[in-house]
Amino acid sequence: MLAQEIIRKKRDGGQLSREEIGFFVKGLASGGVTEGQVSALAMAIFFRGLTIDERVSLTLAMRDSGTVLDWSDVDAPVLDKHSTGGVGDNVSLMLAPALAACGAAVPMISGRGLGHTGGTLDKFDSIPGYKTQPDNELFRKVVKDVGCAVIGQTSDLAPADKRFYAIRDVTGTVESIDLITASILSKKLSAGLQGLVLDVKWGTGAFMATLDDARKLAESLVLVANGAGLKTTALLTDMNEPLASAAGNAVEMQNAVDFLKGTAIDSRLWDVTVAQGGELLATGGLAASAEEGCERMRAAFESGRAAEKFAEMVTALGGPADFLEKSELYLAKAPVVAPVYAERPGTVIGIDARAVGVAVVELGGGRRTAADIIDPSVGFTELAGIGHTVDADSPIAIVHAASEDAARKAAAALNAAYVTGDAHAVPDNRIVAARIAP
Repeated sequence: MLAQEIIRKKRDGGQLSREEIGFFVKGLASGGVTEGQVSALAMAIFFRGLTIDERVSLTLAMRDSGTVLDWSDVDAPVLDKHSTGGVGDNVSLMLAPALAACGAAVPMISGRGLGHTGGTLDKFDSIPGYKTQPDNELFRKVVKDVGCAVIGQTSDLAPADKRFYAIRDVTGTVESIDLITASILSKKLSAGLQGLVLDVKWGTGAFMATLDDARKLAESLVLVANGAGLKTTALLTDMNEPLASAAGNAVEMQNAVDFLKGTAIDSRLWDVTVAQGGELLATGGLAASAEEGCERMRAAFESGRAAEKFAEMVTALGGPADFLEKSELYLAKAPVVAPVYAERPGTVIGIDARAVGVAVVELGGGRRTAADIIDPSVGFTELAGIGHTVDADSPIAIVHAASEDAARKAAAALNAAYVTGDAHAVPDNRIVAARIAP
């Protein structure tokens, strides 16, 4: 086969065979196709699209370009989730141990921050000693012994996708739903999962700005995942405001610890975490329905069993044995901590959640380039949500910054991101807008 003929066929609107897609993906992994050829195919797909069969073939070919994990020696359903990214989204920190407490095995392979969105691995890096890149032997041992392990993607999982994404990133083809679908699912399929829930977000802090766009992506993901043999459902969730009342790395970790200990729980965060867990427990056969799964998730949190699993996982992956009890002693603290007061007091009726995420990046809590070093201590806490009153007594948030100047700039950015008005203008956005099933 010739790469240029495959490109020509897709350019002209043809449907690629499984063999043609497999040939191209093999060239992606080996370097047998050039950057120019990869760019040309990506652009052809961007404009011509892929059928469901083509998306399944591309997903499976990229999965098979590297190692596919085998959990046949684990006597539990192997489950995981994927979020399309948002601000204050630390669901994974609580979800994985809660699922483990309910009898699931959760080999959660997560990523770092991307653009304005936070990264699960960056949050775990705020725990001293925690190994986000363990060797495969330790990873498998923790999953088998504890029930969950949250780590980073290794280079041998779906390597073709890594190259494909890097080229898409610089050729203006990232937004293709067909390619997003294959990229997300190839990595999840390579993890050897038996069940997956997708948290597809929409709103000001999401990559999909509208509910309709989020629904299209969710439908594509669910169709392709199930077509590739992975039981999958999706939830469409609201990201028109930060999900947690914290945004940053150490501050989101502390928020998660408070959630697990039951000392402070954000209601929207609770609803999304329980809903995702309920879906997964039903998918994995650990609950008769999603509703029953939600009840089991609530019990795991309220009984403290989820917190115990979290503590076991942290210790097993090199973190402090008393992290759960003494997290505030271990997590980095910013030298400047100050309230941010509203320039326009009133009821919060709108938030540009993306701008909140960008403000965290500007504080040093995210990356402008891949080589940037993150400051784990910076960010926001006590973020006011939509419907909250902000005035001289109730700040928008507490800023955690490396300097007074950085704190002032962050305060200005946060004020610009918040819209205040009359209470009757508060929008009624359901946190879980819809469920997408096969």
